[in-house]
Amino acid sequence: MNTVVVGVSTTFLYSLSAILLALRLWQRQRQRQHSSKLPLLLPALLALALHALHLYQNMIGAAGLQLSFFSALSLFSWIIVALMLMLSIRQPVENLGIGLLPLTAVAVLASLAFDDHGAALKQLSEGLQIHILVSVLAYSMLSLAALQALLFSLQNRNLHNHHPGGFIRALPPLYLMEVILFQMINIGFILLSFSLLSGFLYLEDMFAQHIVHKTILSLFAWGMFATLLIGRRLSGWRGKLAVRWTLSAAALLMLAYFGSKLVQELILA
Repeated sequence: MNTVVVGVSTTFLYSLSAILLALRLWQRQRQRQHSSKLPLLLPALLALALHALHLYQNMIGAAGLQLSFFSALSLFSWIIVALMLMLSIRQPVENLGIGLLPLTAVAVLASLAFDDHGAALKQLSEGLQIHILVSVLAYSMLSLAALQALLFSLQNRNLHNHHPGGFIRALPPLYLMEVILFQMINIGFILLSFSLLSGFLYLEDMFAQHIVHKTILSLFAWGMFATLLIGRRLSGWRGKLAVRWTLSAAALLMLAYFGSKLVQELILA
């Protein structure tokens, strides 16, 4: 199937699902009848399958796996959406898709418009493949936690300012939003720990010049998430404090990977 057709179809379906979720949220805030989440997420599920095909078409070449900045961004977005859809089976996190799905659609369009393929990653060892997979999963889960933290912060601020109306009323209770946030952080922290451990095991030198910034920023982010989880357990950290630590640590992770890739491929190229 033509790459452009696949990419445009994926973009349309992601956008459609986001619109349907937004309409349901609007209906809920007007106290209308609640609808099932499955029909609203069905376009996103179809888009996820087409997105996987698009990634395969863009990233697998004769020279091996090709991971340019925009291809990596598209892959990263795909994994976040997949995680959101899996979590939404048991947790009320589908409203994250209202913001996430359009951003993913933009990532797909960007990979179509700026398809430079980048350098091929040849003959990766099994250990390095595991390291890359776990790293992407960790970054994706903790980015999803950052989105949840933003939504939790908005809900918390509106409730404390005695403005519980609008779409805030359609969200799950505040305590459940916080529980979901820390579930995401716990899973992401475990994955990030395995990512760093596998890096030290399978990379020749985690502090080599071309990756030292990634290692240092990732270690700082790991330390911040560890501090947050310890503070949560020992001192009951929550609310604004938890949101600030989550967003700051997630920003470090994004800077560790995408910041360096942006500079190397788009600014210095």
